[in-house]
Amino acid sequence: MIAHLGLFNHASPKKVLVIGGGDGGVLREIVKHDCVEEAILCDIDEGVINAAKKYIPSMAKSFDHPKVKVHIGDGFKFLDDYKNTFDVIITDSSDPEGPAESLFQKPYFKLLHDALTENGVMTTQGENIWLHMKIIKDVKKSCSEIFPVVDYAYCTIPTYPSGQIGFMVCTKNDKIDLRNPVRSFSNEDEKKLFKYYNKEIHKASFVLPTWARDALTLE
Repeated sequence: MIAHLGLFNHASPKKVLVIGGGDGGVLREIVKHDCVEEAILCDIDEGVINAAKKYIPSMAKSFDHPKVKVHIGDGFKFLDDYKNTFDVIITDSSDPEGPAESLFQKPYFKLLHDALTENGVMTTQGENIWLHMKIIKDVKKSCSEIFPVVDYAYCTIPTYPSGQIGFMVCTKNDKIDLRNPVRSFSNEDEKKLFKYYNKEIHKASFVLPTWARDALTLE
């Protein structure tokens, strides 16, 4: 979901960046989009990538894809070298504790904004409404001060606390409604390529319980 919410909200994503995501799962989903010409992954820990290749090869299988490039290093430093470059940026990070805390703060979101092309889209790990509402509110506020369109979505996943994980989705294109994807695959391709994502679940992922919707309505 973290990949497709961004990719399907860009009319023609050609160059995509992943910050984190060393397990390779996001890359695996990105290369399912034929329009993508280059996917770059920047992860600070090469050990994660090597472990994924060894122990979860079904998830890490796209590291050798011809469209994929891997950079080992700090995402902040990497982003600082790129302006108006990427159509979609996906931050697949750990929780906002320790080194990953900076990936949930305004200076990082500004780097993402500046590295995106004119109609660029970014998605980032957004925690879950049951345990981390304050963090989500702070992230949405920070993103809304930088991007013209910001929205929160989620998916259900049994292995996460409370069975849910969320995503903050932002775009520089002020004419986009993130809840209605600008591209879509045929029903046949969706069934062939995806186990979870489809057009309907894209729209549904933005529908929150009343209390959470109200909490995330910024004044």
